[in-house]
Amino acid sequence: MKQFTLKLKKDIQPPVAYLENFFETYALLDTGAFIPIWNDEEYRLKKIGGIPQGKNVPFGGFGGMTSGELYRIPIFKCGELIFPDFPILAKKLRAPCQMILSATMFDGLIYEIDTKNKNLNFTVPDDETVVRNIRLQKDGKYLKILCESGKLGDIKESLS
Repeated sequence: MKQFTLKLKKDIQPPVAYLENFFETYALLDTGAFIPIWNDEEYRLKKIGGIPQGKNVPFGGFGGMTSGELYRIPIFKCGELIFPDFPILAKKLRAPCQMILSATMFDGLIYEIDTKNKNLNFTVPDDETVVRNIRLQKDGKYLKILCESGKLGDIKESLS
């Protein structure tokens, strides 16, 4: 079993974690989100390695349907978790962060939002790994992600 902690931003109410090892980005953990969102300028996403994959991709949430630009990030790190070939939609929303992370990204893991100590604690059980494989799936009119545990070899394959 592996454990690690991300610090939460102290001056706001929703759980916004500081991703020190991913270009000093702030990310909101949204338990109702279907897909990760880039909530900052697209040039910055490209600067950190985002590769455009599609324009005006429809997705649901945030009170209805909207659309965004689909990108892939070759390697996304969230604390000690590694997401190879990470899909993310770019869409400017009113949120106090650069990213919105869907709770589905952490399927199979144990996470705790500790508002007293301002920590986001993760436990990776022995039957899971820190490598998380994400795939997009259309569910009716909604685009969502599915996550499964990966292998360290998945990182090497995504870089080649």
